[in-house]
Amino acid sequence: MADEMALLVADVYEAAGALRRLGERTARAEGLTQARWQLLSVVSETALTVPQAARRLGVSRQNVQRLANDLVACGHAAYMPNPDHRGSPRLELTVHGRDALARVTARASVEHAAVFAALPAPEVARARALLRLLLSELDRHDGTPPPSAR
Repeated sequence: MADEMALLVADVYEAAGALRRLGERTARAEGLTQARWQLLSVVSETALTVPQAARRLGVSRQNVQRLANDLVACGHAAYMPNPDHRGSPRLELTVHGRDALARVTARASVEHAAVFAALPAPEVARARALLRLLLSELDRHDGTPPPSAR
């Protein structure tokens, strides 16, 4: 069992790397980086402060601040006043940012459909269920609240 667990972890890292490379190529085709794409996506439903976005993405506030400034500089996002905290404005997508996000998301859908076409849907669902279970166990192990409580 220990060998299988180690191999599963290695496979997950390998798959994550391959998906990251695909994401970078997809984002680059639309003039973005994957990191900018992720930040556009995370603030697409509701404007967030940089610290809120960093928590959602699981990365440092400093990294998100740099990305947010880049998105504002290229017109994809704007800082809006935050009535709850004057010193921490909310990052909001502009029309230009929403258009960029829609284009890269559409391109990603085509890419994902091509990749997943060779995989049986029931197997994909089982793999996803197993990964969700693994994530729950990892969260429980390190004391992280479940996603519904975050």
